[in-house]
Amino acid sequence: MNYLIVFIGAGIGGAGRHGVNVLSARLFSNGFPLGTLTVNVVGCMVMGLLAGFFAFRGHLPQEWRLLLTTGVLGGFTTFSAFALDATLLWERGNLGLALTYVLASVVLSLGALVVGLYLARIAWVSLP
Repeated sequence: MNYLIVFIGAGIGGAGRHGVNVLSARLFSNGFPLGTLTVNVVGCMVMGLLAGFFAFRGHLPQEWRLLLTTGVLGGFTTFSAFALDATLLWERGNLGLALTYVLASVVLSLGALVVGLYLARIAWVSLP
């Protein structure tokens, strides 16, 4: 049942992300990924609000946490989960580990994307 809850939430979040990207492209078609930036910043703000609510006031069942954080925000932006993980490491006094996580996430993710693009070019550009 938990997988279904996450699945439904991710669909809602993904549709919201698409809506923000479409609206941003229509309003500000300047080539800058403003929609993605907006989604990431808004998603992080909402993740902070939800994490704080669940930590200090929330007595909701685990299914609500899964729906809203892993599902909706996971579909809207995974950057919010990354930001929460890094912030929790920092708040627990692991500044070095938090910085390592942030740098490794950015560098390795960008590197993996470049490698993926390179492999795709090799695999699909050379096809007849």
